[in-house]
Amino acid sequence: MNQRQLREVVFVDGVRTPFGRAGEKGYYAGTRADDLVVRCIRDLLRRHPELPPERIDDVAIAATTQSGDQGLTIGRTAALLAGLPRSVPGFAIDRMCAGAMTAVTTTASGIAFGAYDVVIAGGVEHMGHHPMGAGADPNPRFVSERLVDPAALNMGNTAENLHDRFPAITRERTDRYAAASQRKLAAAYAAGQIQPDLVPVATRKDGAGWELRTVDEPPRPGTTVEDLAELRTPFRAHGRVTAGNAAGLNDGATTALLASEEAAGELGLPVKMRLVSFAFAGVEPEVMGVGPVPATEKALRSAGLSIDDIGLFEINEAFAVQVLSFLDHFGIADDDPRVNRYGGAIAVGHPLASSGVRLMSQLARQFEEDPSVRYGITTMCIGLGMGATVIWENPHHAEYGSTTGESSSTASTEGVRA
Repeated sequence: MNQRQLREVVFVDGVRTPFGRAGEKGYYAGTRADDLVVRCIRDLLRRHPELPPERIDDVAIAATTQSGDQGLTIGRTAALLAGLPRSVPGFAIDRMCAGAMTAVTTTASGIAFGAYDVVIAGGVEHMGHHPMGAGADPNPRFVSERLVDPAALNMGNTAENLHDRFPAITRERTDRYAAASQRKLAAAYAAGQIQPDLVPVATRKDGAGWELRTVDEPPRPGTTVEDLAELRTPFRAHGRVTAGNAAGLNDGATTALLASEEAAGELGLPVKMRLVSFAFAGVEPEVMGVGPVPATEKALRSAGLSIDDIGLFEINEAFAVQVLSFLDHFGIADDDPRVNRYGGAIAVGHPLASSGVRLMSQLARQFEEDPSVRYGITTMCIGLGMGATVIWENPHHAEYGSTTGESSSTASTEGVRA
């Protein structure tokens, strides 16, 4: 039997709405979740008039809570609402915080296999309309049969458990990291590095009229370690996890355009990154924050790379302790300039299923700014004890596409199998 030759997958572009704070006073209190996705899809098409809409082969949109305005197979409904041809299918996907990342890797696998040429993948989370866990009914066997520690059902508790496991990661250290995240995001905004990926969203104002949202709502520039030290620890008395060293409750959407290398060339689409490998891994649910460690090790093995080959890291900051446990494992300093150059979710927000594509869009922009970096990682922890990692190659690097260790085609093949 002839073996199918897998194709290279490239990241063409990624956009997102400004992230808002969840709640009745947040940006998107009166905006539907599916309309946030529609805004992102339409902007991708606006940015790429060279792409005939009928050439889009599928639309994969993730949401953690798939009900209400995030339900009804949101990939398909958003595609229809965005005006894509009715011939373009779509589907919904859920892997909690790694929803958008899974939408990307799932459709990328289809591209590599030859089922797709061009896809749209992304995610949305309107935590103001759908609080985390709303409507969920965990099976009582999880607790009664001791299959899962009860702490696993509360993400804040899992972060406190990480502190217990890694006592060298103190509250003071996490607060320092969190303050640095705020500073880095503020600097990135000042340098114009965040704005190009943002899709303005018109929202209803109180009373009458409309207001255009063009910047993220969650950031608190000027936050100091002293400010953070005053915050309470809601998950445990005398604990270490606070609202300041963790991501908040947020609303927002992201979408990315992916293609085969051949289709990108045929259609004249830009190539911002090449997918090298990806991996998902499971860990104890009660310490879900360590998930990126085994996922990254698995992705590196698939790619034939080591951690020393990685020049940029985009690590989702669900909790500062989670990021620091990753850095400690790989011997990376807290203030390493390769890590989250634009700041992270502690500052910008984390609308659960949407965040994976934000990491990718930011990495792609950093690749463009720094051609000396060949490989970068996007990675995140996932509720119920998982981690996800995607390794990307920089097309602006002098050795892009050349063989190193394993051939690039082998690395890509292994990544799709991971």
